[in-house]
Amino acid sequence: MLTRRHIRVKVLQSIYAFNQTDHRDLDKQEKFLWYSIDQMHDLYVLLLQLLIATRDQAESYLLKSQQKHLATTEEKNPSRTFLNNKVIALISENKTLSEIIKNKKLNYWKDDNEYVAILFKELRKKDWYIEYLQKPDTTFAEDKEFVIKLYKQVIAPNEKLYDYLEDRRLTWLDDFPIVNTAIVKMLQGLSPKNAVTTLIPDLYKNEEDRTYVIELFRKVVLKDEQLAKEIEGKTPNWDKDRIAEIDMIILKMGIAEFKHFPSIPVRATINEYLEISKEYSTPKSSLFINGILDKLVKEFQEGDKLNKIGRGLK
Repeated sequence: MLTRRHIRVKVLQSIYAFNQTDHRDLDKQEKFLWYSIDQMHDLYVLLLQLLIATRDQAESYLLKSQQKHLATTEEKNPSRTFLNNKVIALISENKTLSEIIKNKKLNYWKDDNEYVAILFKELRKKDWYIEYLQKPDTTFAEDKEFVIKLYKQVIAPNEKLYDYLEDRRLTWLDDFPIVNTAIVKMLQGLSPKNAVTTLIPDLYKNEEDRTYVIELFRKVVLKDEQLAKEIEGKTPNWDKDRIAEIDMIILKMGIAEFKHFPSIPVRATINEYLEISKEYSTPKSSLFINGILDKLVKEFQEGDKLNKIGRGLK
């Protein structure tokens, strides 16, 4: 689920937090780094569960409508198309998901059902929801198309849900867009045959990515002075105190990758940190960072200090 960019952002945030503390504790910050990454998986599970909770809310609404004293014919014989959605059934029947929810006590939607009600109210306003209910029998593909629309157009953009998640865990603030993308991608590739292996993806692509997390963090923190020296003299028009803290960390992370991560291509490093700077720093940061990193790459190449092998040479 995690991409290298997500990992870089998490490391960037941890280094920034580490630099802001008066009493720096490397072990404590490393533990928080692992914790903040693990929270992404919890958020993924919680949002998957929200699809089930929304379906259950629809069932509750249906039962209340049937019990009205003056229920209409439509209310007495409502459509069960949403309740029988095959994709949500796959999700709700997944044992791994159920175990994670139970073991981590993530069943928030029972206590905070008002947010589910808000989402269902929004769903009922959608023309495509009304059209979907009118289908007497749906295929798996139609059910999947509906669930993706539900997620992309109702759940993901809901501001009250976003505020709720932010209040629950601060680390989820930046994780929400990343997890949304992961869930939609998973849903697009989901089928009855691959549900067991696809529904709950591994947090890390491989062990190499997991190792990359801590190595990048340690290289930047422990070699801070050496990395800072590489930047000295490369910013003649910028006083050191005027360079944004985030920009300095991004530059150090880029240099660390040039010198200590042989398999990561130079261009991949530069492109990734330029995109991160656009999102997390000042409007002019990407131009500034691009100029410094390009200059450093040329110097490292000329001085034979660019440590790259194999795939990293490309």
